[in-house]
Amino acid sequence: MSEDLPPLREPYSTRDQQREADMLGIYLFLASEIMLFGGLFAVAFVAHFLHPEGFVEASKKMHVFIGAANTMILLTSSYLVAIAVRAARAGHARLVSGCLALAAALGVAFLGLKAYEYRSEYRDGLLPLPGAHTDFASPGEHLFMNIYLIATSLHALHLTIGIVVLCLFAWLVRSRRLSLPAGATATETAATYWHLVDIIWIFLFPVLYLAR
Repeated sequence: MSEDLPPLREPYSTRDQQREADMLGIYLFLASEIMLFGGLFAVAFVAHFLHPEGFVEASKKMHVFIGAANTMILLTSSYLVAIAVRAARAGHARLVSGCLALAAALGVAFLGLKAYEYRSEYRDGLLPLPGAHTDFASPGEHLFMNIYLIATSLHALHLTIGIVVLCLFAWLVRSRRLSLPAGATATETAATYWHLVDIIWIFLFPVLYLAR
């Protein structure tokens, strides 16, 4: 059997069928993630409807330039991951591992900026953490900040998982433990997860930072 092709497993009759089944698994998993964040977006929509003034005033206190910078960071990382997928299909292992490692590094940069933003918000009395001093002008602002903290921290957790996954695949490809292009589908599943995390942030950014 050619090393360029993934081994055919039972009960699949063709490699195309096997690949579709592999991708279906990751799509079902990501669908559950979409439902999770979809619930948060629904809560944000209702909160905005019920407390429009407080929601807008709290959004104005967000560090929009940090949010925009993080958006650009994640968009760039998604571009690198897309390059890695194309390179994996072509069997270019060094390019794949390099792009995945760089995308993971951008993810770390995102978390660094987010940690700096959290620190600034905590200092300004905006983060509703246990025992923290907070200063909210209205219940609407308080509700907004609760939604903001839950949504962004949950996104950061998913991003952290994505960074670990990208680093793992970069190492597997670099060390030849995952051969290419036979392992291109596995690389694509990791990339699909990363793209979803990026897309979630693309929606979080306007909902939280631009609601003004």
